[in-house]
Amino acid sequence: MPDPSRHDFTHHDLTGRILRACYEVYGELGTGFLESVYEAAVCTVLSRTGLIVQQQVVLPVWFRGEQIARFRADAVVEGVVVLELKAARAIDPAHEAQLLNYLKASRIGIGLLFNFGPRPRFRRMVFTPTGIHQTPIDALLQGAEATAS
Repeated sequence: MPDPSRHDFTHHDLTGRILRACYEVYGELGTGFLESVYEAAVCTVLSRTGLIVQQQVVLPVWFRGEQIARFRADAVVEGVVVLELKAARAIDPAHEAQLLNYLKASRIGIGLLFNFGPRPRFRRMVFTPTGIHQTPIDALLQGAEATAS
C-alpha cells in the first residue's frame, strides 16, 4: 500500500467537489460530446455551487525571463486547481504531460485531468519544485463515490 505521507492532499475537499461535479455531468450527458460541451456543463455545476471558476485561462510560458508562449487551461477553480477536461477513449500520457505543463506554467500546483470517455477516469496531479506526485486513486475515489451513491 502506498505511503500516504508521500502524497499531497492539499485542497482535497475542493478536488473532491470538482470530481463530483464531473461525475454528475457524466451521469447526465454520458459520453460522445465535444470537450467544450463538458467544460460548459462542469463549470455551470461548479459555479452554481458557489465556487469561483475561470474558463479558458491563458497561462504564459516563461523561458530565461522572457514570455515565449501562451496556452489555455480549460478552467481554474478557486484560483488553486487547474482543471483539464478530455473526451477521448482513454487518458493518454500526452494528456498527463499537458496538465503537468499547465501546472508548471501556472505555478498553481494542483491539477485534475478528467476524461469523459466510454469509462470516466481522472488523474489528480501535484507539481512542486521537488517533483510530481499523483494522489492514490483509492483515497480520491472514496470521497467521489460517497456522494455518488
